[in-house]
Amino acid sequence: MFKSIFLPILAVAAFITIVGLLSQGKLNKFIPNPNTESNNNKTVQVNGIDISVEVAKTNEERSKGLSNRTFLDSKSGMIFVFNKNIKPTFWMKDTKIPLDFIWIDDDKIVEINKNVPIEPNKSDSELKRYPSSYPVDYVLEVNAGFTDKYDIKVGQSLSGLEQL
Repeated sequence: MFKSIFLPILAVAAFITIVGLLSQGKLNKFIPNPNTESNNNKTVQVNGIDISVEVAKTNEERSKGLSNRTFLDSKSGMIFVFNKNIKPTFWMKDTKIPLDFIWIDDDKIVEINKNVPIEPNKSDSELKRYPSSYPVDYVLEVNAGFTDKYDIKVGQSLSGLEQL
């Protein structure tokens, strides 16, 4: 009797719990994200730290960026590749994790925006814009706090950019 009543109830309770955790994104770090598993991943280095990056080269890839992601591994990010002498502007449209923006010209960091907050429930016109103060050819987005945690500073060089 115990097995015929209790086990099905236990199975349903476990199923409901797992579905709830999945819907809240609390299991994302245990489940590979198909958006991050691609042949587009490369590794760059700064200040002795290896960073696994997704590369955004096309307008479509740059436009999508990290939007709708609920998790970013601690030593990973997205690097946006631009033509020379561009002053791009970024925003946090549909971005669900706070970020640090690292602005790069050639292989040197020229500017950092730290702890860029998410802006839920704002219209496009209400979203804060983050323009580059300098012409850049790369922008690296990493988790907020990354640049402080790993002592990343303006003037430092990145390696591995030539593979992008």
